[in-house]
Amino acid sequence: MAAIQVLDSNTINQIAAGEVIERPASVVKELLENAIDSKATAITVEIQGGGLQTIRVTDNGSGIVREEIPLAFKRHATSKIRTASDLFQVASLGFRGEALAAISSVSRIDVLTKTADAPFGTSLHLEAGVVTERGEAGCPNGTTMLVRDLFYNTPARMKFMKRDSVEASAVLSTVQRLALAHPEVAVRVLRDGQEQLSTPGDGKLLSAIYAVMGRQTAQEMTPVDGSWDKLSVTGFVTRPAATRGTRGSQIFFVNGRHVRSKLMTAALEQAYRNQLLQGRFPACVLHLHLPEHLVDVNVHPAKTEVRFLREQEVFDCVHYGVLGALEQASGRVQMKLKPQNDGNSAFRTMSAAEYRAAAAALLEAGLRRGRVARH
Repeated sequence: MAAIQVLDSNTINQIAAGEVIERPASVVKELLENAIDSKATAITVEIQGGGLQTIRVTDNGSGIVREEIPLAFKRHATSKIRTASDLFQVASLGFRGEALAAISSVSRIDVLTKTADAPFGTSLHLEAGVVTERGEAGCPNGTTMLVRDLFYNTPARMKFMKRDSVEASAVLSTVQRLALAHPEVAVRVLRDGQEQLSTPGDGKLLSAIYAVMGRQTAQEMTPVDGSWDKLSVTGFVTRPAATRGTRGSQIFFVNGRHVRSKLMTAALEQAYRNQLLQGRFPACVLHLHLPEHLVDVNVHPAKTEVRFLREQEVFDCVHYGVLGALEQASGRVQMKLKPQNDGNSAFRTMSAAEYRAAAAALLEAGLRRGRVARH
């Protein structure tokens, strides 16, 4: 058996990168989450070569304090939590303090950042996680992260990357989900100089759905707004007539974080029971909101899975919220009866006096016809 030894920091960071940074889309996800956590209202994502060559994320958020910039690229350095107990009530998207360290260990990074109260900005250059340049710079408030030559020092990882078009599509999908999670943020994506996505950032989820999923899907949606004890669910689902062949258009968020949840999927589809053909699935964009202590987001390194403390309440909240929306959806087939006492109806309700008067009138009319016939 080989001798046990402590790994060097660069190897440790590359191991962490293998867990957190799978492909260019993973880098974009982490940088976008940091931008949103910084209260940015406008974010631009630019990629070249599918993101392997260049990824640039620019935001107008709070920026990074000059003295703290090098610290941001160290492992487990974060402004999101302070103690272990904070892990059970995480309110931000990023919190592990591993993303920037992992990204910098397998790429070349240039940073431009400025806080609102700083007289000038700061620039930083890192190679494989090591700071090589640092200085002052003129730049607007916010942060720009330029990631170049992703996996240049880990060629074994490059073998698993797909074509540029495939990687670029994965980046776009990642940005689209973040745009749907935060419709209050204007998001723009440029791929090799060509605009691929632009959301208005007006805070309206339907506007984001229109920009991301298209006009037809937006028109097929009906709003969801339900609550169950301390939980609430909002968003949009497609009407039963507008179905899909896969579950690929089912998008769920928990406290603003995109997640994959079999529980929420089951609750959604249970609401459509007996309304869909076999092999057809509804589309949705649903936001579940609940107190932070009722959900554990520290389950998966990529933060795409969560664990609920009260699963039955989550199921009921989503199920009955969607069910209520479907019952109110326009276009739902309903049976309508003509109102009673309608003068044009063949069937009317009458009082006893009205019935006797009508019968007498009919009898009198019949007698008159009989007398006329005899003459």
